[in-house]
Amino acid sequence: MILKPILLDEDKSKEAYQSGDCQLLLKMYEEFYPKIGFNIPWIGYFVVKDKHIVGSCGFVGQPQNGKVELAYWTFKEFEGQGIASFSCKELISLAYQFDSHVTIVAKTAPMANASTKVLKKNNFIFTGIVHDDEIGEAWLWTHQRSG
Repeated sequence: MILKPILLDEDKSKEAYQSGDCQLLLKMYEEFYPKIGFNIPWIGYFVVKDKHIVGSCGFVGQPQNGKVELAYWTFKEFEGQGIASFSCKELISLAYQFDSHVTIVAKTAPMANASTKVLKKNNFIFTGIVHDDEIGEAWLWTHQRSG
């Protein structure tokens, strides 16, 4: 698997982007980038497996006050294949590569679910309850560096 940056001017007519999930994703980023900015590496990424886009991941903007939030999404037909865990791990690595002092956070719905398992597997700990514009009341997770 690899991550491929979602660019500002993606050609939505490319064959690789024809699924409903890809079209939705491209539309979301078309609206999201003007709000958060397009600042590499703090952008969105396609998750590509065997030449197919199987999900996405990215940062919810560039770091602010020493923190950056990550997010990931596995397309339904590819769930259970380790894609979210791969995405999370890659984003952690990318964040520390560009800012070794950044604190990495993530938000989930306030219940144990697949995403909370992914975060725990990637060394995140539950650190509180916060408000999220999309989720409402959300669980906040903070990455704990090993070593």
